[in-house]
Amino acid sequence: MPEPETLIPQSSAEVAAAATLAEQAGDAAELGARLRALREEAGLSLRELARRLDISASAVSQIERGVMRPSVNRLIAIVGELGASITDVFAGGTSSYAERSSFGSYSLLRRGEIAPVTLDSGVIYRRLSGSRTSGIDHFESTFPPLSSASSGDAASFATHAGVESGVVISGELTVEVHGDTVTLRPGDSITYSSETPHRVSNRSSEPCVANWVIARAPQADPSNPLFSEARAARR
Repeated sequence: MPEPETLIPQSSAEVAAAATLAEQAGDAAELGARLRALREEAGLSLRELARRLDISASAVSQIERGVMRPSVNRLIAIVGELGASITDVFAGGTSSYAERSSFGSYSLLRRGEIAPVTLDSGVIYRRLSGSRTSGIDHFESTFPPLSSASSGDAASFATHAGVESGVVISGELTVEVHGDTVTLRPGDSITYSSETPHRVSNRSSEPCVANWVIARAPQADPSNPLFSEARAARR
């Protein structure tokens, strides 16, 4: 008779690792499906979106199927071409905690109500706004050690419409803006025009958590140095 199969007990660490991998696989598939839905809603073909992003149609297809995760910069570029926002890629839509006070309505988002999104390099984005706010994205980013928003492409800097403002909650974050490199530590904040070439990375050995607000369509004040620097950077 054949010997009965011996089941090897799994350690709690192995079980946790397997659960994490399964969760990440599902997360990538959900993110890809939402990006595909946004593309179809915008009326763009897969090839046209790829052309606008200057990447292969195969790469776009892999992202939409959850085979490949986009980097932070790539995600921002994709939603920008689709006329959407980062908020639109999170599952859950509007928070169920829509309240009304004597001063008007507001939305309350409880932690865990909307699942975070894991991007390339293990960077995690967590939505902080309870409902979609026109022109504004509010989110938390967690950068693992030695991770980058540009997915390892040393020459990749992001540019897009709007203004970004971020504050570091824990760890260290390196931000490069138009030739300058600054290191942010807990309590430090930075604001810059998103039209200026910029790159965000964690060069330390510890995770970094930062909160961000992106105003996608601010009124450009010609006297504001943020906008004059952005114009100079594009020349």
